[in-house]
Amino acid sequence: MKRVEMIKMKTCRQLALEWGISERTVNDLCKKGKIDGAVKEGKSWMIPDDARKPTDGRVSSRKYIKRSETKEMKPLPIGISDYVRVQSEYYYVDKTMLIKDFLDQKPLVSLFTRPRRFGKTLNMDMLRVFFEISEEDTSRYFSDKAIWKCGEEYRSQQGTYPVVFLTFKDVKFDTWEATIDKIRGLLQEEYGRHPELAFSDKVADYEKEYFQKVLNGTASEVDLTSALEKLSKMLAAHYKKAPIIIIDEYDTPIQEGYSKDFYDEIIGFMRNFFSGAFKDNKNLSYGFLTGILRIAQESIFSGLNNLTVNSVMDEEYDNYFGFTRDEVVEMLEYYGMSEKERELKEWYDGYLFGSEEIYNPWSVINYIAKGGIPQAYWVNTGKNEILEDVLKIATDDITEKLFALLQGEMVVARIDQNVVYRSLSEDPANIYSLLLVAGYLKTPRKELQADGTYLCEVSIPNREIGAVYKSEILSHLLQIGAVTRTTANRIAESLYTNDHKKLQKAIAEYMDKSISFYDAGAEGFYHGLVLGLIALMDNQYKIKSNRESGDGRYDISLFPREEKYPGIIMELKWKKNLSEEALDGLADEAFEQIEKMRYDSEMKEDGIRDILKFGIAFSGKKVSVKIK
Repeated sequence: MKRVEMIKMKTCRQLALEWGISERTVNDLCKKGKIDGAVKEGKSWMIPDDARKPTDGRVSSRKYIKRSETKEMKPLPIGISDYVRVQSEYYYVDKTMLIKDFLDQKPLVSLFTRPRRFGKTLNMDMLRVFFEISEEDTSRYFSDKAIWKCGEEYRSQQGTYPVVFLTFKDVKFDTWEATIDKIRGLLQEEYGRHPELAFSDKVADYEKEYFQKVLNGTASEVDLTSALEKLSKMLAAHYKKAPIIIIDEYDTPIQEGYSKDFYDEIIGFMRNFFSGAFKDNKNLSYGFLTGILRIAQESIFSGLNNLTVNSVMDEEYDNYFGFTRDEVVEMLEYYGMSEKERELKEWYDGYLFGSEEIYNPWSVINYIAKGGIPQAYWVNTGKNEILEDVLKIATDDITEKLFALLQGEMVVARIDQNVVYRSLSEDPANIYSLLLVAGYLKTPRKELQADGTYLCEVSIPNREIGAVYKSEILSHLLQIGAVTRTTANRIAESLYTNDHKKLQKAIAEYMDKSISFYDAGAEGFYHGLVLGLIALMDNQYKIKSNRESGDGRYDISLFPREEKYPGIIMELKWKKNLSEEALDGLADEAFEQIEKMRYDSEMKEDGIRDILKFGIAFSGKKVSVKIK
């Protein structure tokens, strides 16, 4: 206890926050004796204040290292988009060279389309802080960043523009009335950031009256359509310099309008709102917008010839949204987790923005913060309505391609970057374009076509997105009654406990319940059946299949990912109008075919000796399963 009295101690929670790992991990390190000087008081561990987490994963204290070698880890910025706060208090991945690239090219209005949670809001706030006129010397937030080393021509631009900044990322409501009220509030706050205009002798009285109307929250819907245009005019007059206008996540309320049935209202408002701000607005220095989609077909940016679009297909700015490999390697080294690089790559890498390989930043940060526990972090940050939509309107071709994607294959799809949500009902094939821009697909190979679309090979980027596809498909199956939650749980439990008999019963039950929904004998039945199995079992198995024509035969082989699981082979057959006796005979025939054709030879060659064999026969709504 002498050490406890001499040295200040901290709790597991306090150090977990400092080291950017989970409290459970710190507690576990204490239990294993890997934190020198840690002592248990009651049910809690107390740790020396100067303990640190080195790169070898072992935590040491001052007793064993020099004070000069101690290093306090910065916490990770989970869910924080405030540039000033992030770069000063948290681990910050320097993206300030975005400013240089922009100033070199000087596009008048730039639209950046990227998936959600890929750093759009933080980058836009960085641009605001860099360019905005302020009573505070904001250059100190960039003096140690990459942009400051680029020369006086870039430094001289810092803090010299009035800036209008709006983020629509939280405009998510069920009605148009609530949506326009939220937009009214956001504009009220932004007008409130410029109180100097209310007393400026360079602003006309009628403009001040409008300013007060917005500031008081009494502006009508029609008034609000001119809010950006009028604010930019007043700022230009007051500062004798046209402002920069930044609109973050511009399409969030549009997505809500699509799913909540006020699409026409939000499109009509945004068309006028953006037109006044960006079309022929002489009181504009530069404009920046971010979003997921480029919604061009709805004429939101009608006539906006000065708009430069930077999408996931373009090479400009390709490394500024999300993390590059070098940035991830540096981050892992900083937190002493370099050995986790391979696992992190499998789960969160794989995106291709332009020609740059990109990691999902939200998932990387959460993975490191949790001490290297792989989970689907990104997919839990919002609804996956896009996948819900495709499952509602999926054709046989789409279902087949979804199946191929889940198998780890590439499929060919036409990508149109101008696609809009309601075009799904007009042409379901547009789903691949939506899935790509929303972050659910990557394009390892693409070829620009004469009409501006791309012919691409697309695939699932990583294990995290694979988990989304599986969970959404399973959710859809559960919702329509093809599989009960109990059945799904039984399969998961039997695999976990390696209970073969329980697994056999659960799969037989799955087949039986699938019949209750699918149209047996139709192509979609087989696709749905296999997709459901993948959703239920893909963590433990690599599923292979070989669909054949003629008698409706369908073979499924499940190769275990770990030795503790058995191999599974299924032979499926179906015929119309069979009696119970004839159906049982067909199931026997299916089982015998597995034996006769030696379908287990490939598994045996792979060293798999424990193999379950299912002969399964369908007729109408009836099923018979023979097992060995």
